Amino acid sequence: MRMGVREICDVVFRPLTSVDIGNQHFDAGQPVLYLDTAKTSTLEGASTTVYAQGGKGNPRLIGWDGEKTLTFTVEDALISPVSFAMLSGAGIVQGRGEDGKNSDINPKIYTHQIYDLVVEKSEDGSFLAQLPQDVRDGAVLVVTKEAPIYATILDSAGAPTYFLSAISKNEILGPDKSTVVTIGDRGIIEVKDTDNIYFKLEHENSNDYDTSANTNTAIVKSGDTVRIDCYTVHGAGAQELQIDAENFAGYYYIEADTLFRDEATGQDLPAQFVIPRGKIQSNFTFTMANSGDPSTFTFTIDAFPAYTKFNKRKKVMATLQIIDPTASGHNYTGDPNIIGHKGRTADDDDYFTGLYDASIFASTDEEEPDNTNQEQPAGGNEGGQGGSGEGGSGTTTDTYTEATEFIAGTEYYIKDGNNYVAANPQPTADNFGEGTYFIKA
Repeated sequence: MRMGVREICDVVFRPLTSVDIGNQHFDAGQPVLYLDTAKTSTLEGASTTVYAQGGKGNPRLIGWDGEKTLTFTVEDALISPVSFAMLSGAGIVQGRGEDGKNSDINPKIYTHQIYDLVVEKSEDGSFLAQLPQDVRDGAVLVVTKEAPIYATILDSAGAPTYFLSAISKNEILGPDKSTVVTIGDRGIIEVKDTDNIYFKLEHENSNDYDTSANTNTAIVKSGDTVRIDCYTVHGAGAQELQIDAENFAGYYYIEADTLFRDEATGQDLPAQFVIPRGKIQSNFTFTMANSGDPSTFTFTIDAFPAYTKFNKRKKVMATLQIIDPTASGHNYTGDPNIIGHKGRTADDDDYFTGLYDASIFASTDEEEPDNTNQEQPAGGNEGGQGGSGEGGSGTTTDTYTEATEFIAGTEYYIKDGNNYVAANPQPTADNFGEGTYFIKA
């Protein structure tokens, strides 16, 4: 058998020991990741050879092979939090839900956010930047000492021109443009999801600011574009991947399914690579560009000797299993209405032995004749030793007649050359008409 390979692998990873990834626990051997969006997958073996050299010209005399390595590489088109955590050794942090449970385990997740807004002038002469509800899209803003809100005036091309002072908590107004919003726990700005938020860009006459030193009023004009730089907080719908210096990718039991095509039949045979102990290299590259092909994510796995699940006698670095064609052959049970499927279960079954005399399938080699149970002419008086012919004088005198109907509990026979042998399997009422059967007279 010769085969060709032109198909990608679908890969499943199973941890060798129990592991927690994010807020999910995985047992040893439990599937933790399925890669069914791979672009390429390669299995590469390498070894080094050293030589004894000597004599005139210092030729190589003897070689020793060693330091064998096996590397399995999968290039995936897509990435997920779990696959990136496995690739980089990063920890996954799930955002805390609204109920606040497990606050020590699941913290709130804070992200940087910018909004480009238009400056408008209010009735009292102050300048405001409106953050509409649909632009905010339900995001919850935060203002703290380490996360202040800044405003930057942009020119007509969108380039920053003036960097304004930080916006204080007293300059964040509600939908009525006059009431200061409430700042809750952890600096969360408490407004309804349907409310607009206004940022005041002109300082009020108060003790908090020295308006004589404030130049924002002269800089900000109605109709300007202002960029608001702030932070938002997220709960259970967000995840954070934390890459630290201590954790690395782990060891996994890896199974990769693909197809090998048989040259003779053109049939695709299932094939599976098994790596019983594979270590994912903690190397990764994110390529982000606005042209060309999208970024891919490469898993490079070093194979180490270990036992497979069903063979504890020998450690291997990898195995390749090619499944026999009968396991993936023609499906005779898929559609019973297809003509020619009746009574068939597989390509290599004994379907034809019920249609034809079994002697057709006998060996063509010449053999000594077997006189056991030979059929004798009716009424004959010269039956051989052990003959079974009608009227024979052997040790048995069984006679057989062709059965015309199925009778439950009756033992049926088929004719094998000149002999009668018990049918195996015995016919049923459903398939009785598909063969020729005999009963003892």
